[in-house]
Amino acid sequence: MSNLRHGGLARQVAASFKRQSAFPVEWVTAPEWVQGIAWSDHWSFWQEGYPAVMLTDTAFLRNPHYHQPTDTWDTLDYAGMAGVVEGLAGVVQELATSGT
Repeated sequence: MSNLRHGGLARQVAASFKRQSAFPVEWVTAPEWVQGIAWSDHWSFWQEGYPAVMLTDTAFLRNPHYHQPTDTWDTLDYAGMAGVVEGLAGVVQELATSGT
């Protein structure tokens, strides 16, 4: 996800991710006043003028264990995490070789 200013980067990252992994991916760009768009570390990069996106699995919206005492290793989806890592590794490689 990204603010409107860096929507092109969000679109590029999502397209690259889809080429690298079978793990499903969606992307969104929205004004910063939309709840959740600026809820992570990417916001501070925007404040300094750097393009940035947030990659999220929306854990707090879909995982009932998120930040609860039951949030333990045995409730995690390791195959899903592997798909995300595979996709992100490919995204980083594509971005590095494209000069973006």
